[in-house]
Amino acid sequence: MDNIRGKEKILIADDESSIRRILETRLSIIGYEVLTAPDGESALFLFHKEHPNLVVLDVMMPKIDGYGVCQEIRKESDIPIIMLTALGDVTDRITGLELGADDYVVKPFSPKELEARIRCVLRRVDKFYFSNTFTNSGIFNIGFLKIDINRKQVYKNEERIRLTGMEFNLLELLISNSGEPLSRTAILEEVWGYTPERHLDTRVVDVHISRLRAKLEDDPSNPELILTSRGTGYLFQRIIEINKNYNPLIQLQRI
Repeated sequence: MDNIRGKEKILIADDESSIRRILETRLSIIGYEVLTAPDGESALFLFHKEHPNLVVLDVMMPKIDGYGVCQEIRKESDIPIIMLTALGDVTDRITGLELGADDYVVKPFSPKELEARIRCVLRRVDKFYFSNTFTNSGIFNIGFLKIDINRKQVYKNEERIRLTGMEFNLLELLISNSGEPLSRTAILEEVWGYTPERHLDTRVVDVHISRLRAKLEDDPSNPELILTSRGTGYLFQRIIEINKNYNPLIQLQRI
């Protein structure tokens, strides 16, 4: 990922000039390099030219809306994306998540709230790129999956599966607590870095779980790896390490 070790670059795409101006000023003051775009076409042009570290997309933009920009970016990049939406319907709010966004903020919003979300997402992405969770090889072979924690790579039937940084962090959290149910609130706090203020906030977790299942499970509608814990949240199927002396071979045990 470009620019991660230097000054982080953020692209703000919103057709409201007042929002672009306020966010550019505030984010620049706290140390980010900020690019702005008034529409979807300009956003995609700047994305390809400047290679930002994070993109903030308004849903309702001219030429190409935020959903379309998100789809185009996800075809080639796992860069963090935060959606801004003024749409009141819950389904509309989570559409961006289903298309690959990492988080969303509802308009009208406090600039401080967006700044906090940006910091949280970038911090989690830094963890994705620069941390080594396991001192051993950190390779999990679970049925048809090979999960390399340290290299942040997942293979399904020997084919590389692309995960965003947030998706991998979620998967890593589930695996490290395999067999233990985790609440949506606990997952949100650990992976996204903030406490939900509304019940709707935890839908971010639900959509990311659905995205992981779609990428990893043979039959996402009947998952065998990432299970729903009724009344609690989610858990990864319990796994047992065959050799306790840091043998990377892990096998699946049904629970």
